[in-house]
Amino acid sequence: MLDAHTLQILTESAKYDVSCSSSGSERANRKGGLGNASAGGICHSFTPDGRCISLLKILMSNECLYDCEYCPNRRSSGTERARITPDEVCRLTINFYRRNYIEGLFLSSAVFDTPDRTMELLTETVVRLRKLYNFNGYVHLKGIPGADAEIMMKAARYADRMSYNIELPSEKSLKLLAPQKNRDALLTPMKRLQTAMTYDRENKVRTGRVLPAGQTTQMIVGASPESDGQILRLTEYLYRRVGLKRVYYSSYIPVTASPLLPARPAGLLREHRLYQADWLLRFYGFDADELCGEGEYLSEEHDPKCAWALKNMHLFPVEINSAPLETLLRVPGIGARSAYRITEARRYARLGFEDLAKMRIVLKRAKHFITCKGKFYGAEGTAVRAALMSDERCRRGGQDEQLSLFSTASDAVAALTGQL
Repeated sequence: MLDAHTLQILTESAKYDVSCSSSGSERANRKGGLGNASAGGICHSFTPDGRCISLLKILMSNECLYDCEYCPNRRSSGTERARITPDEVCRLTINFYRRNYIEGLFLSSAVFDTPDRTMELLTETVVRLRKLYNFNGYVHLKGIPGADAEIMMKAARYADRMSYNIELPSEKSLKLLAPQKNRDALLTPMKRLQTAMTYDRENKVRTGRVLPAGQTTQMIVGASPESDGQILRLTEYLYRRVGLKRVYYSSYIPVTASPLLPARPAGLLREHRLYQADWLLRFYGFDADELCGEGEYLSEEHDPKCAWALKNMHLFPVEINSAPLETLLRVPGIGARSAYRITEARRYARLGFEDLAKMRIVLKRAKHFITCKGKFYGAEGTAVRAALMSDERCRRGGQDEQLSLFSTASDAVAALTGQL
C-alpha cells in the first residue's frame, strides 16, 4: 500500500514541471467507464467558465540517471528518493477521482534504469488505467527522451496529451547544463507524434487516436544566457513547424547549488512578458522577429504589443471603421474578441469612441493609435510613450514592482481570455 511519505516525495518532486494545460481532448465516457475528458478541459487554475479544475500531478520515480545542473532530482543531489508501481498510480488515481479530489492525471518520471524501461512503465500505467480500470478521464503523460519510438507511439494511443520538455532553449546550454540530453532526442519524438496526429486527423480516425489533446513543452527562463528573442524564435518554430498546443515558460529559481547556474532567480516579470508575447504569436498574427530581435529582450516597461506599436508609430493611427481585422488586432487595448466585435458592429453603423467604450475597449491605450470617424483624441509624438507609462504605473497601483496577474477584475478577465 502506498504510504503518505512516498506520496509526498513524488508529488513535491513533480511540482517543477509547469507544462499542464487545458485538455482540448474529445475522449468521452463509455458505458460502464469512469471519467470524462471532453467536458471542459483540465488545468491547474480556472477554466473560462469559472470552474477550478485539478490534476493529480505525480512522478513515478525521482531516481534519475541524469545529472542536469538545474534539476532538484539530479543524480548527484541529496534528495530523498522514492518509486511507485503502475498499479499504485492507477489505484491512487481512481480513488482520488471517486472522492472528487481530481479530474485527471499528470504522470511524469525521472529517468531510472534506462529511458526505455522508464517509458515502458509509464505506458503500462496509462494502458492499465484505460483497460483494467476503465478510466476515461484526462491523462497527460511525460515523454522520455531517448526511449524507443514504438513504446512512445503505444503510449500516445492511450494518453490525451504528452509533453517532451525542451528545458533549455539552445543545444549549447543543453551540453553545458544537461550533458546527457540533446536537442534531437527531444524534437524527433515531437515530430513523429505530430505526423501521426496529422494522419489520424486527415483520415478521420475515431477510436485510438494519437494524442487528441496534442503536445506541450516547457522552457526554463534565465538558467542559461539565451535572450528573449532566441526563446521566441524557438517557440515560433514549435508552434508553426512542430504543431505544439502550448509552450510553457518557467522562471528560473535556484533550487540546487551549482557554479554553472545564476545565483539569483530570473524574476517573474520576464516570464510574464514571454507569456504575453506567446499570445501574440498564437492569436494575433505576430511573428517573433516583429516582437523581439535575435539578441534582444522584451521591454519591462511595456507589454509586447505596446512596445511593438511604439516602434511602429508610422503605421498609426488607424481608422476604426475601415481598418482590416489583422490591423485591429495590432492596436494596443483591442483584444481578439473586441476586434471581431468591431468588424461585426461597423457593418451596421459607423462607430465612435462612445461605441468602443460600450464594447469595453481599453481606450486609455487604444486612443493613442486609432481614429473614429476621422477624430483623434490621443497623445502625439513622444507624449504617447509617457502616457502609456502612466497607464502602466496606474495599473500597478503607482509602484514600479512585479505585475500582479489579478490586481483587478478586468485584469482577471484579460488573463483568462488573452485580451491584450
